[in-house]
Amino acid sequence: MNPALEAPGIALRAGALIALRGFLGQGGDAAQLSALPGGFVTKRRGHGQEVADVREYVAGDDIRHLDRGATARTGTLHVRRFQEERDRVTVLVADFRPSMLWGTRRAFRSVAAAEALALIGWQVIEEGGRVGLLAVGAGEPVAVTVRGRARGMLAVIGGLVRAHEAALELALAGVQEDPPLDQSLSGLGRVAPVGAELVIASGFDVPGDGLPDRLTELARRRSPRLIWLHDALADNLPPGSYPIRLAGGGRTRARISGDGPAFAATQDRHIAGFPALAIDAGAAPEVSARRLSAAFPPDREP
Repeated sequence: MNPALEAPGIALRAGALIALRGFLGQGGDAAQLSALPGGFVTKRRGHGQEVADVREYVAGDDIRHLDRGATARTGTLHVRRFQEERDRVTVLVADFRPSMLWGTRRAFRSVAAAEALALIGWQVIEEGGRVGLLAVGAGEPVAVTVRGRARGMLAVIGGLVRAHEAALELALAGVQEDPPLDQSLSGLGRVAPVGAELVIASGFDVPGDGLPDRLTELARRRSPRLIWLHDALADNLPPGSYPIRLAGGGRTRARISGDGPAFAATQDRHIAGFPALAIDAGAAPEVSARRLSAAFPPDREP
């Protein structure tokens, strides 16, 4: 590979993605509201094995759930209530199409997308869930089967690294056209089981006319959540005339007037009718970790 593509922020390293596990919990332990659907932190009651609380018996309670200790101490019947056990499955979707392979500061948007997904994936694993991967680009997609524990997350990281290296190789070979994102996501329904959470990290360039329909179709039996990777410096370039090199080797200039409103680095938006969390590719991983921790609380509804 070209040595220039080995630089930090351009190459995607497995070690760096593994180290992101240390950033878990940087958003604090307090319950927060999310910019994404299901942002209210809740606890479900159900028939699992983890005790949620103990309260006085009322008519209709299951007598099998009597708490002998509380009953003996108080002299009144008490019953246990249990947390519902849920098999949380999260499929991480990385956009490594050519438009993601650039950045003005710390890292390419593609690298920042992989970092954001790794942070979420490690959180899911820590909560006892399972993770899988679909990485899309200009070539063949890379899929990793849903698995649990650290071994499952390491397999996802390996898939991210392989897919990113393939994307850089295609860029070196002159592939610069983005396939429409709606077409790239066409196989997601086969990769993600029913009921899964889908976390799609993309710049959403060249979305394709069918992206709203694609996401709506997925939302019928799954929970899509969008992370929009942008570059805050590029979004707020000062007025001036900028040289641009075209794909065919020619050159032109683009003039930016500076009349439009400045973009706030924490501003979220709606894409194809779905809320999207904004992550600045130029921000440090710990900054992104705090935003993701608030937007993806541990007890979010799947």
